[in-house]
Amino acid sequence: MNFDDLIEKFSSDGTPATSANAPSVRVIQMKINNGEFYFHDKLIPVNYFIKKVNFESNRKGNSETFITKFSFLSGIGTGDVKGDFIVNLKNNDYQLATVIHQFDLQILEQYIKDLMNYGSISANLDANITAKGNFDSKENITISGMAALNDFHLGKSPQEDYASFDKLAIVINKMSPKNRQYLFDSVILSRPYLKYEQYDYLDNLQMMFGKEVSNIANATTDNAKFNLVIEIARYAKVLAKNFFKSYYEVNRLAIDNANLQFTDYAISEKFSVNLTPLYISADSITKNHNRVKVLSKSAIKPYGNVNLALSINPKDSSDFDMQYHLQKLPASMFNPYTISYSSFPLDRGTIELNGKWRVRNGTIRSDNHLLIIDPRISKRLRNKDIKRLPVPLILAFIRERGNVIDYEIPIKGNLNNPKFRLSDVILDLLKNIFVKPPTTPYSIKVKNTETEIEQSLSLTWSMKNSSLLPVQEKFIEKIANFLDKNQEVFIAVYPQQFAEKEKEYILFYEAKKKYFLAINNKSTQSFSNEDEETVAKMSVKDAAFIRYLNKRVKDPTIFNIQEKCAKLIGSDVINTQFKHLNDERAKVFISYFKEKGLEKRIKIYAGKNVIPYNGFSFYKIAYQGELPKSLMKAYQQMNELNDKFPREKFKKERKEMQEKTLIKTKLNKG
Repeated sequence: MNFDDLIEKFSSDGTPATSANAPSVRVIQMKINNGEFYFHDKLIPVNYFIKKVNFESNRKGNSETFITKFSFLSGIGTGDVKGDFIVNLKNNDYQLATVIHQFDLQILEQYIKDLMNYGSISANLDANITAKGNFDSKENITISGMAALNDFHLGKSPQEDYASFDKLAIVINKMSPKNRQYLFDSVILSRPYLKYEQYDYLDNLQMMFGKEVSNIANATTDNAKFNLVIEIARYAKVLAKNFFKSYYEVNRLAIDNANLQFTDYAISEKFSVNLTPLYISADSITKNHNRVKVLSKSAIKPYGNVNLALSINPKDSSDFDMQYHLQKLPASMFNPYTISYSSFPLDRGTIELNGKWRVRNGTIRSDNHLLIIDPRISKRLRNKDIKRLPVPLILAFIRERGNVIDYEIPIKGNLNNPKFRLSDVILDLLKNIFVKPPTTPYSIKVKNTETEIEQSLSLTWSMKNSSLLPVQEKFIEKIANFLDKNQEVFIAVYPQQFAEKEKEYILFYEAKKKYFLAINNKSTQSFSNEDEETVAKMSVKDAAFIRYLNKRVKDPTIFNIQEKCAKLIGSDVINTQFKHLNDERAKVFISYFKEKGLEKRIKIYAGKNVIPYNGFSFYKIAYQGELPKSLMKAYQQMNELNDKFPREKFKKERKEMQEKTLIKTKLNKG
């Protein structure tokens, strides 16, 4: 460092002479008023300074003990530090009492950036800490007080977080690693956010910190340069080394209002789900307790919720009991996976999963119950990047009477090698083959009745499509005939637009079309219907298409196809095409009523952007006036069918599901 040059310049080459009469120097008092100190590390690099440094140190009598008061401000950003420090230079004992107020941790940011390929990090610190220990032993320290890390943000940029939280607050009653005591009043994490994204290659965290966080591993083994963050992590590891072998106590542990987001870009369509708001709480975590109870509950966005209760032995993490219940998940939410691996999307179905686990010494005994109510597949999609499975045939075997998939799945073995017992699944398959055929006419009647109700109350649109299926045309004509015979009836139509997914389909199509025109030297005017079909079937994972995207989108921090296509096409084109799609749908729908001069009795309201439970954009239809007799008859018939044996078993669950669908929509009778 720069001071080495000064030391070397003025140092003697030989051994200094000694003399009994040599003078001695004793520093009694030292003061610094309003100082500034700068630190520059050229290797990382780090540029930092503190200002308004006030320092006063006095020797205690003739001893080797110095009593010091200090204060300073952060030179970059906000915050201040002040405190008292006592040190004995003979035995290296020390005592510290310090107060830190909203101190900007930009100095840590500069060290952390040395571990990152890209990204941004920020935070500030509050603390009121007292400590005493000895410089010769890292573990010989006793700490009490409070520390809070505030306004933490780690992400791709200051505008896009991968992880953040409002506050991590730790209140320490006493922490003494040497005496093996870890006594905490509370550990509370407020409003944490974590975004995990899976790409075709690696994920967002590995992209930031290197494959398998290799950047951190490499920096840890690099002794050529000093990294403050790594040194703090090493010291924290020393302090926590014997935590589970010591007496520990946490009076309150809580995670409040968390938001965990998972997005998978590795499949043909984006899959995204959020756990929010997520709450985790545990009271009185003490080594002396036989069991510690941890409770967790969370909503699942767009639909569903999950609850978990855990009872764990604080002396042995392989000894625990767990109960969980995941419910009201729409099957259509998993369409990105069902499409990629089978080519069939789902447009109905509700998933419920619950179980009880008993684990002792790592040995598992558990019962897990999977229930899928009313699963139904939609029209098969044809695309080169999706696999093809005979899903209708598979469903015919695995669905039970009453149109449910209901399986008990025991899991045994140990935590390192769990084993699934599938005998229940196999027995149910055999039962379905021989028992279900007698109830097939009943199932067909249920399906036809559901269709009658749904298509009288809604009109589902295929993705990126404004044309209707023949069966849909038939129902619209039926509604038009009903209006023609009942002049006092009006119809209100409320478009429910799955804008996010529809725009993704439009985005992919427009990007593939641009690529197709470029490689075939074609213009938009010469783009034929045959070309349109070729583009529609083209895979977005096609290697040549991806190379084309990479050449035109050179941003090294964009890792998924969706963002690359958006850069290539632009939001204006997508929004225009989406508006055109919805205008065309309105024209197609109203055309069936224009033929009979009924268009004035149809009111189509402005579209509402939603995430539909069935996974598709749709028109919600409300009648003002008398209801169609066929609809009323279908309602009555549906209630009767639900009360019969094959469906009665899951009547409660089905009712909860129908609250989210149009089958239980309340109608306005005018």
